[in-house]
Amino acid sequence: MTTIILNHQPYDGSDVAWNALRLAKTLHKSKESVQIFLMNDAVDLARDMTKKPEGYDYDLVDMLKKLYKDGVALQVCATCNTRCGLYKNQPYFDESISSTMQILADWIIQSDKVLTF
Repeated sequence: MTTIILNHQPYDGSDVAWNALRLAKTLHKSKESVQIFLMNDAVDLARDMTKKPEGYDYDLVDMLKKLYKDGVALQVCATCNTRCGLYKNQPYFDESISSTMQILADWIIQSDKVLTF
C-alpha cells in the first residue's frame, strides 16, 4: 500500500500536484493500493471551485475525482479547510473525505511506502 501526501497548491506554477496525481494513477493501474491525503494548500484539489487556469493542459480537480471514483482512497485535512488554500472555508467536493491527523497517522502506519509532494 502506498500513501501519497500532497501539500502544494494545485496550480502553483510547478507540476508538483500534476506529477503526484500521474504517479497515483500509474500505481493504481499497476494494481497497487493507493491512498491520497491532501493537506496544507493541496486541499484546493478537493474543491469544485478550483478551476484550471487558462493555458494549463490538465484539470487537476477532475484528475483527482477520477482517481477517487476509480477506487483510490482519498482523505482531506479538515483543519486545513479553514486555514489553507485559496478557497478557505469552502466545501470539499465530497464531505465524506474530510479527515483527521489520526486517519493520516493510521494510513502511514499501515503503508509500505509513504511519498510526499
